[in-house]
Amino acid sequence: MVSGGIRASTPMPRLAEWLESKSGMAPELQATLQCVAAGAVKLARRISTGGLIEPLGSELGENTGGDTQKALDVLADDWFMAALRPSPVRWYASEEQDEVVELNPGGTIALAIDPLDGSSNIDVNVSIGTIFSIFEAKAGADESFLRPGHEQVAAGYVVYGPQTSFVLTSGHGVQIFVLDHQVGDFRKLPAEPQIPTLNKEYAINASNRRHWDKAVRAYINDCDLGTEGPLGRDANMRWVASLVAETHRILMRGGIFLYPGDARKGYARGRLRMVYECAPIAFIVEQAGGRATNGTDRLLDQVPDALHARTPFVFGSSENVMRVASYYDLPDHEISPLFGKRGLFSG
Repeated sequence: MVSGGIRASTPMPRLAEWLESKSGMAPELQATLQCVAAGAVKLARRISTGGLIEPLGSELGENTGGDTQKALDVLADDWFMAALRPSPVRWYASEEQDEVVELNPGGTIALAIDPLDGSSNIDVNVSIGTIFSIFEAKAGADESFLRPGHEQVAAGYVVYGPQTSFVLTSGHGVQIFVLDHQVGDFRKLPAEPQIPTLNKEYAINASNRRHWDKAVRAYINDCDLGTEGPLGRDANMRWVASLVAETHRILMRGGIFLYPGDARKGYARGRLRMVYECAPIAFIVEQAGGRATNGTDRLLDQVPDALHARTPFVFGSSENVMRVASYYDLPDHEISPLFGKRGLFSG
């Protein structure tokens, strides 16, 4: 026994040890993942200072997509690019940069990354993260990334919260590693997460309700009706404004996340980027037994038409996601896809 009555346990394997044990995983992919992890460890340490070294949440301008760019956004991008320079990554595509960077001309990997997701939460100490997607590199940058998400060879995210967790899939389930600060390395948790098929929690920015299309508005209205509505159960709303935090909650206990397109200028295809955010999250979600769509169709079958292309995004527990899609199949006069009581569309 150790102090406090907590039983000592056998240390979980480090990330490098686990990767080396995967005989079917290409050495180039193993090396790339270790470089991503090294960048995440360095970033986690800086985040934990909470601005003691520098004001991490200060605004520096806008990135190519028109999003506000914080000091930590730029720092994270610089650090991950530096961490990946000795790796087999040929093409490096970052949400914070206009163009793809060629790191190593002889490399075999194409890596897309959102170096810091949820940067609006920096100053309020809410979970933020990193999202990455890995493909086999092709001769050109565009052909390496403008392809369906089901061609990814690996994807993952890091969530910097009470724990720093590194979540990874290479197409054989999902693994979770937690940063052991004593050794400065990630250790694997024994269980592999499976998303429940149905859950009462939904995540959406409800302040945009008046801009949603009828299908999304009807689904959320039915959630709000609870046991009196056609879904027949009470629901709880969650909204963190950090995609990795929303994903991690759904990965651990289920639910649904919706970021639909809406009627506002510039929001017809939502605000989340296919290459850097949606495709890697969709890959992880499917590998954990969930579903991911653009509202109606499987997300991983969609092909982005530009490096920073956006897409509506709905993912989570499979039954929840399928129900959203069923609302899009209804003619306007139908009462409900579940043929039950429902309130009128608001607005």
